[in-house]
Amino acid sequence: MATNAAVLAEPSAVPEKRLWQAVLVTVIQEWISGPLRFKRQAEEYLFQDQEDFPTVCQSAGMDVDRLRAKLNRLRLHTPTLQASAQVNRSEHWPRPTSAAF
Repeated sequence: MATNAAVLAEPSAVPEKRLWQAVLVTVIQEWISGPLRFKRQAEEYLFQDQEDFPTVCQSAGMDVDRLRAKLNRLRLHTPTLQASAQVNRSEHWPRPTSAAF
């Protein structure tokens, strides 16, 4: 009986799954070709978020680790994405305060 309930529930889950897939596509598009601010936010979300991103991936029917691995490969083979990743990493380095000058 539980199997039948799961099968019957599946069609209603398809629109929700597609919605979450669209969310992921939008974030990836912003990361690849959005304005710099959105690229940075999208990259942080795609590669560093440990709470929401895994939940969104699961809701979209995707494996978070596999998706991140594929996105990492894309980042390594795309010069503009490499440059954006380096800019993002440099922003997290400690910056001198005005008192240091």
